[in-house]
Amino acid sequence: FPGSETSGADTWVFDAPDLPTALAGVGYHTLCLGGVGFFNRNSPLGAVLPGLFTEAHWQPEFGVTSPTCLDAQLDRLTDVLPRVPATQPLFTFLNVAAMHQPNRHHLPGAAVDSLASHTAALEYVDGRIGRLFNLVTGRGRTVFTIICSDHGTAYGEDGHTGHRIGHDVVWTVPYAHFILQPGEW
Repeated sequence: FPGSETSGADTWVFDAPDLPTALAGVGYHTLCLGGVGFFNRNSPLGAVLPGLFTEAHWQPEFGVTSPTCLDAQLDRLTDVLPRVPATQPLFTFLNVAAMHQPNRHHLPGAAVDSLASHTAALEYVDGRIGRLFNLVTGRGRTVFTIICSDHGTAYGEDGHTGHRIGHDVVWTVPYAHFILQPGEW
């Protein structure tokens, strides 16, 4: 846009309102595997994000109340990936719901969400990352990977619980980006 001072000669600029639309415009198959309710098309708001993608999937088994949500998403990814030619670039957006509340079902015997149940949810997700990486590199292509969170969650910090508050533990999110090579996983 006019006045953008951080765009340079190596910046990819596009004439589209969002990244999935821009990538589709240059030949990518865009794929969304939603987890939280923002990807549930049963409401007008839930239809917005999946509507940006060529192909979008959401079902209750992908959601926050499912203790096997990521397994269900990876099962769907296993079904979907073979339909996209390996020669076609692919942009995959995977929203993992396990980290969101409620997450107590990831900690046996837990009656409420806590930092311990959040940790158990993270351990559940971490135990499936290898499968995810194998799936996306199984197309024989290099994969630029971004892993991040959309927000953190308070578990009693300064008397707060949840994520609909303006607190550092909500605003501070992990971020990593790296390249995965076929055969690395």
